[in-house]
Amino acid sequence: MPNIVFASPKGGVGKSTSAVLLATELARKGAAVTIIDADPNKPVSDWAKRPGRPENLIVLSDVTEETVIDEIEAAARKTPFVVVDLEGTASMMVAYAISRADLVIIPTQGSQLDASQAAKAIKLIRQQEKAFGRPIPYAVLFTRTSAAIRPRTLQHIQDEFKKHGVLAFDTHMHERDAFRGIFSFGGTLETLNPAQVSNLEGAVINARAFAGEVVTMLRQKAQPDQAPAQAEVA
Repeated sequence: MPNIVFASPKGGVGKSTSAVLLATELARKGAAVTIIDADPNKPVSDWAKRPGRPENLIVLSDVTEETVIDEIEAAARKTPFVVVDLEGTASMMVAYAISRADLVIIPTQGSQLDASQAAKAIKLIRQQEKAFGRPIPYAVLFTRTSAAIRPRTLQHIQDEFKKHGVLAFDTHMHERDAFRGIFSFGGTLETLNPAQVSNLEGAVINARAFAGEVVTMLRQKAQPDQAPAQAEVA
């Protein structure tokens, strides 16, 4: 079953937000999901304590460098999807989690500094590929971008990634009030009160497009006899 790992050596790039949005969209379509909160700040665990967490979504915390592989493998035996939210550093825990990934998602903002940190994450992935003798699919996810404006700096970074064969999601996770809202009020985008956040409809469309692209990517990369769990997101 797919293990989806969110990794970046840089903090504050939207790993936890993107992980929760993906997990809740998968759960919305009926898939059982486990989120492993391996961030010492425990943002996902704090979100899970608020009302509205889907019943088919489990959150595990208190994961250590010594236990992270066991936790991922145990969760994969229990739920079709495992989503791992890692700390914003290049640690052994991050390396161990990446070694068990079916897809690594590298959130990055549209700056050269963030792009450099994304390159470090890719280097770590390639090191784990060599160590474990298997390919580890990955893709860059641009976060906190504007839905209306595409700066030249962002376009330049996208062009550079493409030139070097780095896959990036077509969907960007835009800067949206509703994405912050689920951490303030709990629950999912679908349970948020439209009066509490702006442009909730746009946020829902954005999150579903991202989750749909993740599922498509997993299907394309799955072996014929190891197809990922079915979860249409629309």
